[in-house]
Amino acid sequence: MNRKTLAAAFPHTVPVLMGYLSIGLVFGWMLSAAGFAPTWAAIMSVTIYAGSGQYLGVDLLANASPLADAAFLTLMINFRHLVYGLSMLEKFQGMGWRKLYMIFSLTDETYALLAGVEAPSDVDAKDFYFTIALLDHLYWIAGSILGAVAGALITINTEGIDFAMTALFLVIAVEQWQSNEKHAPVYLGALGTLACLLVLGPDNGRFLIPALGILVVGLLLLRPLLEGNDRPKGGDEL
Repeated sequence: MNRKTLAAAFPHTVPVLMGYLSIGLVFGWMLSAAGFAPTWAAIMSVTIYAGSGQYLGVDLLANASPLADAAFLTLMINFRHLVYGLSMLEKFQGMGWRKLYMIFSLTDETYALLAGVEAPSDVDAKDFYFTIALLDHLYWIAGSILGAVAGALITINTEGIDFAMTALFLVIAVEQWQSNEKHAPVYLGALGTLACLLVLGPDNGRFLIPALGILVVGLLLLRPLLEGNDRPKGGDEL
């Protein structure tokens, strides 16, 4: 990571910086309130790095839930990352050892950034994407540690503060909506998820995998239409 790449990547990560410091702090605070030392917040954020999964982990650890339950719920929550990874195959191609870290660090917010930004012409694209992912991870670690330390010193009622993560993703989603003229994927995802929710119900998040299946199949079918307007017309090719 050189200064030019850092200077190019950092402005794009500022919204995530503000959000991750806040929701990371909430996670650390919740973990501390459950009786765990701040070192656990650091370890979880370095090795797990899954915001919603770590929020769930607080309850699982506090209630000493069976390993099978933890594995199933984690799969339900993070299954969407399989879809994220498939859509990033081209951007991650040729990244060498960094490719494994890019897969590991592909959170909702990092995915939203990588899907919506392009590297400046004077900066190596692979370094640019890696720097964005690494900065986001460092923000989350810092927020988690700060929250855990604060939670060990100050006792408050943490009920409801986990909504901070949902709020952050909504902000990024709105920004993506405003910066992109093609909203068909949004409608597809919203209608497919609503249909699965109504048919299957909300119990244990069982509607999520079918909803993601509808989204993947729908995007594959719509791909020619979504990419058609981005291709240069014959009369414009010189």
